[in-house]
Amino acid sequence: MNGKRIWLLGVLCFSVAATTQAALVFEKTELDLHPELGAPTAVATFKYENKGDAPVHIKAVRPSCGCTTAALAKNDVAPGEKGEITATFNIGDRTGLQVKTVTVETDDPKQPQTVLTFKATIAQLLDLQPTFVFWQANEPAQPKTIFAKAAKGTTIKKVDVVSSSGDFTAKVEPGATEGEFKIQVQPKDTTKPLNATLTVKPDVKPEKVYYASARVMPPGTAKP
Repeated sequence: MNGKRIWLLGVLCFSVAATTQAALVFEKTELDLHPELGAPTAVATFKYENKGDAPVHIKAVRPSCGCTTAALAKNDVAPGEKGEITATFNIGDRTGLQVKTVTVETDDPKQPQTVLTFKATIAQLLDLQPTFVFWQANEPAQPKTIFAKAAKGTTIKKVDVVSSSGDFTAKVEPGATEGEFKIQVQPKDTTKPLNATLTVKPDVKPEKVYYASARVMPPGTAKP
């Protein structure tokens, strides 16, 4: 009998302890972002609520990389209180799908760590096709074309191109329609291996930079 009472008392104590544990619950732990074309940043807002009976202390919020910052209004969350963590991703020259995380550390014994994830799809202001032009060894040193096209809804009137090597020249010509350009790339010599990076800058604000490559292949090299 005494053993049964002790067991029931233990169960009761455990139940009371469980109900007093804190529980920070996020509305969503994954977000998909589609920032406007040319936007300098992408911002993810993760909303949370303390659904437990005890305060929760947020010890730290740690972004996965230096290009992302995370901020919150306060570290202590009372029972029933709501709040949010804001993650700001600096887009820079990045394009395509970017996946970033923020790790949230708390004193919540049920879940001391939560990983928040956001996926940002960054559209390109300027599309380059192809991004790599090449010449075989001893091939005639004729110009080859990289086509540059402004994204829909973007006005680009001028494109500047700079070659990292004096062994290649790059000249920009107007394309068939507005917002299209032809970048004519030409090596000065094809008798030896050469490489260059082409820096492409459209006239947009904030400034965006794109890159292409030019190469003269070594003798006997198969086409890439």
